Amino acid sequence: MKQTFYSNGKLLLTGEYVVLDGALALALPTKFGQNLTVEPQLSKQILWKSLDQDGSIWFEDAFTFDEIIKKPFDAENSVRNTLLEILHEAFQMNPDFLLDKNGFNIETQLSFPKNWGLGTSSTLINNIGQWLKIDAFELLQRSFGGSGYDIACAQKNTPIIYQLVDQKPIFKRVVFYPEYRNHLFFVYLNRKQSSKTAIANYMNKQSEIGKTIEKINAITQSVLTNPDFKTFVYSMEKHENILSDVLETSTIKEALFDDFKGTIKSLGAWGGDFILAISKENPTGYFTERGFHTVIPFDEMILK
Repeated sequence: MKQTFYSNGKLLLTGEYVVLDGALALALPTKFGQNLTVEPQLSKQILWKSLDQDGSIWFEDAFTFDEIIKKPFDAENSVRNTLLEILHEAFQMNPDFLLDKNGFNIETQLSFPKNWGLGTSSTLINNIGQWLKIDAFELLQRSFGGSGYDIACAQKNTPIIYQLVDQKPIFKRVVFYPEYRNHLFFVYLNRKQSSKTAIANYMNKQSEIGKTIEKINAITQSVLTNPDFKTFVYSMEKHENILSDVLETSTIKEALFDDFKGTIKSLGAWGGDFILAISKENPTGYFTERGFHTVIPFDEMILK
């Protein structure tokens, strides 16, 4: 019997980096996500095919039951090895899905280009969790690691506040559908960014993390409780400045868009994937002139 599962993509509006240490974060599930379709087939293997948003195949391979169970060591960092790691950990959590059964044809399809960084891995992990009826948060920790906010977004169809309490995910739905949303635009930066230096700087400042978390928590609460546009802009600028000091890194606006007439907020790892542009006028022309052609209004990106 054919089964289909779906998970939402994600963006992190507040709390990047510090969410790992228990800060209160505002996370936004996106209208873009990923499907996973499972059909039984006779051989004892998984035939896997991954499709990008345009229907093109970006990964295709076969995995025998034996290699999923034993997970042979391979130092190569490849898509195949990453997927094998996820399937192996999923087997560890639910061995029944491979024992004394036939195989599966599995196909995934993104509704966003995979280089956008909206959660190709987190949507996959959550879909596998749904399929095998295992805890997607645990599967994430066994494979990629991370705060887990992206798994929470995969599961919820409205914005959430997310926090790790004693390393356990706590999250609940909230309303974030501001009247000023027509001034909010998501801009893709056309690049992946290594955040090793920023993370190293962050880890070196653990002695000060308590104060930083208090500041970020206050900003998250302010965004949710104060409907005023000017207050939101001030909060986003303050958030950028706080993290700029902690990471010892220039803000995105300082680095790339110092002449932009508006506010720019980093989303997730600094320097890559999407940013939030806050502008009284539609900023599409400004960004396209500078080579950034993906500019998405709030209502076209975010689930409410």
